[in-house]
Amino acid sequence: MKNFLVIVALILSVNVFAQEGQSKLVWHTDMVTAVDKAVAEKKPLFLFFTGSDWCGWCKRLQAEVFFTPEFEKWATDNVILLELDFPRRTEQPEALREQNMNIQRMFDVRGYPTIWFVTPTKNGTEIGFGKIGSTGYVNGGPQAWIAEADRILTTQP
Repeated sequence: MKNFLVIVALILSVNVFAQEGQSKLVWHTDMVTAVDKAVAEKKPLFLFFTGSDWCGWCKRLQAEVFFTPEFEKWATDNVILLELDFPRRTEQPEALREQNMNIQRMFDVRGYPTIWFVTPTKNGTEIGFGKIGSTGYVNGGPQAWIAEADRILTTQP
């Protein structure tokens, strides 16, 4: 019985630590929802163009930067995140695939990962994007990537 209680306590503590380690970032996939939030909070929109199930550089960027506490704090303070995924093996709803393709064409994205920072505007149902700048993978971990993102964001009018 004593061993059973030790095992249960160990499982519960591991579960609590696993939940605490999970990111609290919200990656939107619906453009309208993300735009509404960005406009309401007066923050730029962060468009992350990725190939989640095939793009090695996308996975590397996520592991080295996006899944870090430094990025989580920076993103929470500075941007609203919108993931625009172009998977090859994972099924997507047709509306999501179409939305992502339209935005990809709008920004002429030809490689992954690509990140665009934009200032969204909304007039009724009409949405506009003021381009601030773009980047992709930046070598050097979260500090180098965040420095590049801050450089781009400080150039906005």
